[in-house]
Amino acid sequence: MRDLVAGMRYLGKGQRWVAQHGRWWGFGLIPALIALVLYAAVLTVLALWSGDIAAWATPFADGWGAPWQGLLRGVFVALLFAGGLMLSVLTFTAVTLLIGDPFYESLSEKVEESEGRCPPSPDRPLWQEIWIALRDSVHVLLRAAGFGILLFVLGFVPFLGQTVIPAVGFCVSGFFLAVELTSVAMQRRDIPVRERLRLLRGRKALAVGFGTPVVLLFLVPFVAVALMPGAVAGATLLVRDLVADEEEPRAPDRDEGTAGQDRAAGAPYGQPGAPGGFGPPAPFPASQGQPQAPRQYPRPQSGPRSSAVRPPAGW
Repeated sequence: MRDLVAGMRYLGKGQRWVAQHGRWWGFGLIPALIALVLYAAVLTVLALWSGDIAAWATPFADGWGAPWQGLLRGVFVALLFAGGLMLSVLTFTAVTLLIGDPFYESLSEKVEESEGRCPPSPDRPLWQEIWIALRDSVHVLLRAAGFGILLFVLGFVPFLGQTVIPAVGFCVSGFFLAVELTSVAMQRRDIPVRERLRLLRGRKALAVGFGTPVVLLFLVPFVAVALMPGAVAGATLLVRDLVADEEEPRAPDRDEGTAGQDRAAGAPYGQPGAPGGFGPPAPFPASQGQPQAPRQYPRPQSGPRSSAVRPPAGW
């Protein structure tokens, strides 16, 4: 329960941060507005054609009399549109983050700088950053789609399908939405997507507490656009504390003293010599009865700022 409340607080902290930095809030609205126009068009088409889709998907009910045919197809349309809304919430964030990658990278970086330290961004061209973000988003959305199909089928179960399943669906959507929103700060730390999922699965209540209110609020027209910059800011604050919780002190190398420790702290994630990477073995062999060093993450340090897009000075 404590993590659930903590996740909600991170969302509030992110909204307060952008409220105190108005030009960054306006800067973060640009990609969200573009995505909103696209999704409004798609949902309008879905609403207009949902009846035809229901009739096509349930040909076995063509000979049914009233009210059973209308009831079945009405439930199908309701579930179809609810599934479309849920998918829109998940993909809206992914598409908005892709459209606004340089925008939200700058916003997230500014949040970290305001907290005292910001890890240096990987030295990669913009096209490669967008490709990694697209690949990771597809990975997350495929996992979310698997849960979505299962919940859609369970939605036809009497009573449970109208009470418990929608609540579970919002929580599942909230978890995966938290994965998407934290991707900006996670990618800056060069943490791969599978490791991001592992980190958030270890704190499910924290991720659900942060993401589920966003899912519910995103269902309100135009609220998703207004909250998107604050959601990215809140996710950045969440990542800072989540990664800090994973950091533990590492014993110095026997031969090199503190030099081995410094090398491990300075190496990028997943590289030889890095914490959690593929470098030399643990400083104390297991045969001597000493525990191996736990997995660590590099503590964020001040570094060169990326060349991401910045808002104009007079924004």
